[in-house]
Amino acid sequence: MTDHVKDLEARALRLSPAERAHLVEVLISSLDEKVEIPEAWKAEIERRLSELGTGSVKAIPAKDVFDELDALIE
Repeated sequence: MTDHVKDLEARALRLSPAERAHLVEVLISSLDEKVEIPEAWKAEIERRLSELGTGSVKAIPAKDVFDELDALIE
């Protein structure tokens, strides 16, 4: 991985959860212009981004989610 990519990654991880979600959507859609996101998914994405942006929901770090799942199956 180049230093440029590492720098972009580090900067992206400092974004808010809503900003990272938006960036992910933009990057994924840039991979294949033929991929069409159904309207229902677009609406769901916008709803979730709005909830994150307003603070009505709180993002949970993936590590915490996986730790909790691991504890449930142990």
